Amino acid sequence: MAEQKVTFKLDAERTMEISTGKVAGLANGSCLVRMNDTIVLVAACSGPAKQDADFFPLQVDYREKYSAAGKFPGGYVKREGRPSNKEILTCRVTDRPLRPLFPEGFYDEVQVQAMLLSAEGETEPDVLVILGASAALTLSDLPFQGPIGAVRIGKVDGKLVANPSNAQMKKSTIDLIYAGMPDKVIMIEGEAQECTEDELREAMYYANEIIKVQVEAQLELQRLAGKPKKTPKLYLVPPELDAALVEYCSGKIEDLCIIPGKTERVEALDALQEEVMENIRANFPDMSDETFKVEVHKSFDNLVKKCTRKAILDRQYRPDGRGIEDIRPLSAEVGVLPVVHGSALFSRGETQALVIATLGNEKDAQEEDTITDSSSSTLVKRFYLHYNFPNYSVGEVGRIAGPGRREIGHGDLAERSVSKVVPKDFPYVVRCVSEIMSSNGSTSMASVCGATLALMDAGVPITAPVAGISCGLVTDETRALLLTDIIGAEDHFGDMDFKVCGTRKGITGFQLDLKLPGIPIDLLCQGMERDRVARMKILDVMEACIDKPRADISPRAPRFESLRINPAKIGALIGPGGKNIKAITEETQSSIDVNDDGEVKIMAANKELLEAAKARVLECTAEAEIGKIYRGKVVSIRDFGAFVEILPGLEGLLHISEMADYRVRQVTDICKEGDYVTVKVVDIDQAGKIRLSRKAALKDMEAEEQK
Repeated sequence: MAEQKVTFKLDAERTMEISTGKVAGLANGSCLVRMNDTIVLVAACSGPAKQDADFFPLQVDYREKYSAAGKFPGGYVKREGRPSNKEILTCRVTDRPLRPLFPEGFYDEVQVQAMLLSAEGETEPDVLVILGASAALTLSDLPFQGPIGAVRIGKVDGKLVANPSNAQMKKSTIDLIYAGMPDKVIMIEGEAQECTEDELREAMYYANEIIKVQVEAQLELQRLAGKPKKTPKLYLVPPELDAALVEYCSGKIEDLCIIPGKTERVEALDALQEEVMENIRANFPDMSDETFKVEVHKSFDNLVKKCTRKAILDRQYRPDGRGIEDIRPLSAEVGVLPVVHGSALFSRGETQALVIATLGNEKDAQEEDTITDSSSSTLVKRFYLHYNFPNYSVGEVGRIAGPGRREIGHGDLAERSVSKVVPKDFPYVVRCVSEIMSSNGSTSMASVCGATLALMDAGVPITAPVAGISCGLVTDETRALLLTDIIGAEDHFGDMDFKVCGTRKGITGFQLDLKLPGIPIDLLCQGMERDRVARMKILDVMEACIDKPRADISPRAPRFESLRINPAKIGALIGPGGKNIKAITEETQSSIDVNDDGEVKIMAANKELLEAAKARVLECTAEAEIGKIYRGKVVSIRDFGAFVEILPGLEGLLHISEMADYRVRQVTDICKEGDYVTVKVVDIDQAGKIRLSRKAALKDMEAEEQK
């Protein structure tokens, strides 16, 4: 097939291009997306559904190749390995707006693979991947109900900018990734420097106008090169099984769906499901046991969903008994662990996060290689947050492994939201770890609240407390009901999970998960206002626990001080082969980082060791002063005098004529190599050579004694 392409304007000066037919021709659908000199390839393929499948197995994968930027991978094998956090986050942000746009009951395996082919260093490829995924699926024969558009919006010098450059983003106060259809938002993700709800609303409407252009461009490309859509096989529950289950459960399931406790509700519903299976199994002899079990599970889950949604919409009665704007019971505690630098336990209903803050030095910063930013080859984070979701937090058993995509995504959202209030000039590197103790919805938002409390407990001077809350949504053909602070069941059976984090002043982080194929922006803004009102109530509880950072950092934390030396003295501090600085660090049990501009950062376990290390650094780098008296070591003897080391690595000449107030016949009459002598600096010439005098020092000392 011949190559086809569409080009459209992003703004008055910049264009984007989507093309197909040149590469990856055997995929169900593929395309290249280009902006400036950054190009991504996206290909979509499908395979048959697995036997007795009960979910849509969409898999999105994105990889950045070092060759795209003309670079070599690091490490011994010189080959790209497991995906980086950035690649995983791009996969997640691409998956979320695609998933709601496939028909219910479509369980064919669908795989979307994206690869960065060219990176000029100023265009971030993540929104190009989302756009390319939509285009590839639109061009394919798969039952994708798109297309959608995707754009990043920044706010630079008070002006909204579409797909800003990396240089512009460093000055931007908003970072919004927006995906949707014309006049309907499907997914947003991002962060902000305490922006207002009105500012974020304005940015979304600005993005919507670009989405309209992107969608029209994809439809045009589909007309030029798209494949006919095949009729999908939908794996729906047999109607007779649905009817039998509804008949048996009628009058029994309604009250079980609104039992307040998660454990009690789940156990009661599980018992009813087992009862159903036993009592209607004989009616379906043609089904295998495995198929029957899968179909009953799907049907029962759908029935619970209908009953839960009906109770919420008709009676405004939620599964845990709250009103639609009520927040679950809150509690906050700090200083819960004795040895750590800062700790907090934050609970919202049955969701609980234990967050620990740790302070360290430059060597503890998190580093990641980057090939999409021309200003740096390494991303260095001085504040980072890790999120862990163990099996016991949901009362289950399972495989214990490293962090998965979900844990990386939740940790990133919490990290971005809290990082906005950690001062950039805070000398410590800070790590927060959120350990989820129990989960019934919004654990990432509990992590935000817990991290804020732990940082204040550790004495980190954050500019303002940050809280996070999620707003849900339940809809039918005519109604749309927003729910403040959703629990797990409302997330699972509802239509939206809209997380917003921020201070009293404004928003610092946000994320939208939607099960619907888009909602009006104004409806999302109503949810954003709900989140704002709830956020203030949560901040009240947090500030009642601890209203500001502790006056000093934790006594358990290492002590830090930064000082500046003459850059010419760096060599003297380090010493030959690192001898001097190694001795200082070992003897004072400290860590010392030296920058090329002469800044020296010292970190030690306590104040006494810090002062000792600081004194040694100053001793090594001190400048000789004319008129000052020193106690120095004789390092070499000459006929005309002796060379005396008055400071580490700094020597001066003690001429034989300056050794005493009488005529000295030979130098060794006064001193020998290795002796210590008291001398006064009498002159430093333009070349830095130092002249010393023992007789002047003795005279000054004698005069001082006579006073």
